Amino acid sequence: MTVSTEVGTRLAAFAEAVGPTGPVAVVGGRTRWDLGGAPTEGTRLVTAPVGVVDYQPQEMTIRVGAGTTVADLNQVLADAGQRCALPDRGGTVGGALAVGQNDIDLLGRGRVRDAALQIDYISAEGRVVTAGGPTVKNVSGFNLPKALVGSLGTLGLFGEVILRTNPAPATVRWLHAERAEPLPVFEALLRPAAVLFDGQAVWVKLEGHTVDVDAESRALEALASFREVEGPPPLPPHRWSVTPADALRAATLPGQGERFVAAIGVGLLFADCPQPARPADLAARQVADRMKQLFDPSCRLNPGRRP
Repeated sequence: MTVSTEVGTRLAAFAEAVGPTGPVAVVGGRTRWDLGGAPTEGTRLVTAPVGVVDYQPQEMTIRVGAGTTVADLNQVLADAGQRCALPDRGGTVGGALAVGQNDIDLLGRGRVRDAALQIDYISAEGRVVTAGGPTVKNVSGFNLPKALVGSLGTLGLFGEVILRTNPAPATVRWLHAERAEPLPVFEALLRPAAVLFDGQAVWVKLEGHTVDVDAESRALEALASFREVEGPPPLPPHRWSVTPADALRAATLPGQGERFVAAIGVGLLFADCPQPARPADLAARQVADRMKQLFDPSCRLNPGRRP
C-alpha cells in the first residue's frame, strides 16, 4: 500500500475529476451499489483516492483515501494491534461510510457514524470541503461528518477521511446456547460485543482481556448451557432497522415461519423477508430535502439515490 503525504494534490486531482457540472457518482467495490437506488443513466463515474496518508497509532487516528478497500485498511490497523468500526464485508472505506451500516458487533467496535472524525469531500460545486477535524473535541457548530455518513454520497463525494481507531481485543470468544432468554443474557454481561437471538438460541460475542472474557463466560454459565463456537450464525439476507425493544420481540416481526436473527440492544435484525415499508416521517423528510437543497441544489451528486 502506498503512503502519500501529498494530501492537497490528491484532493485537488479528485476535485478536478468530479468537476462542477453534470451528474456524477463515485464507484468503489459495488458491494452496496443499488442501496437507495442506482445512479440514473448517464451519470459519470469517478474513483476516489487510494492509500493510507497518515497513521498515528498512539493518537488512534488514521487518514486514508476513501477509495482504499476496508480489507487493506484493516490489515494496516491489525499490524499495529488496532481496528476500527467499519465492517469488513468487501468494498471501500468511502462506500462503508456512505452506506453507514453498522456490523453485528457494534457494541464492541462502535458505530460507523462515530468513527469518522474528519471527511474531506468534494462539494456539488466541485470544491474540496473539510468537515470535522482530526481530534474528538474540536468540532464547533454542526458535526457535518455525522450528517455525511449514511448519506449515500448525495451531499458530497468522499475523497479522504480521518477515522478513529481503537485497540484490537486480546481475546475474542463466541458462545452459543440452544435455549436461552436474550434479555437476561444481555443484562448479565458488563459489555458484550454482540448478543444475537433467533427466537430460541442465543449467540454471544465476548472480547477484551482474557481474564475479563473468562469472568463474563462464567457469568453466562449460571443462565444456560453455553458452549464455545467459531462465530455467529449465518445471517438471513434482509436487514431490518427496528427499535431495541422490537428486536426483543423479533419472533412476532417477520412473517410466520420466516427465519430471523436479532442483534439485541441495538435495533438490528436480519430476516428472510424484506422489512415492510414504513410511512416516512414528514418532519424528517422535510429536513432531508432541505439538506439536499443546501448541499446539492442541482441534484448532480449520485442522482437517483435517496438515503
